Amino acid sequence: MPGWLSQISAFSVFLGIAAIGFIFLVVSLMFGEIFEHIGGFDHDFDHGGPSFLSPRVLSVFITAFGGFGAVGIHYGLSTLAASGVGFASGIGFGSLIYLFARFLYGQQASTHLQTEDMMGKTARVVVSIPAGGIGQVRCQLGEEVIDKIARSKDGAALPENTIVVVDQILGEIVVVRPY
Repeated sequence: MPGWLSQISAFSVFLGIAAIGFIFLVVSLMFGEIFEHIGGFDHDFDHGGPSFLSPRVLSVFITAFGGFGAVGIHYGLSTLAASGVGFASGIGFGSLIYLFARFLYGQQASTHLQTEDMMGKTARVVVSIPAGGIGQVRCQLGEEVIDKIARSKDGAALPENTIVVVDQILGEIVVVRPY
């Protein structure tokens, strides 16, 4: 064993671990999820939210492990006991970050509306529908306004500004009838 290696204290090792974790955290915060795309390992076991193996959660665990391990050594704990304190603290802080990330993920809202959401809703003809032809209708779903190509259910002409009901959806075309 080299002589310089025996000069390194457990306190220095724990501080080094904390520094590595903190640097990794800062890099992952600055560059986003770049580390999650390296390696091709799909570790998103939750399918729809952050993973407990995300770089941010892991870096917080490593930082807390090293920092609290160093505090344990400073207060006279053995290396094994300080490692236990560091591990428990890492689990605790990593869990807090994970729970906070889950909370933030759950607060996301989607403004993506499906065409199927128009089924049974009223709409207004904005481009008249000729007999046997197609026109355009406008439907308001919540705060969103959707324009769709439309044809009448019975093939009759529907003039502009007619209020209609969406009866059927055929791909990108909606089938409507007068309200």
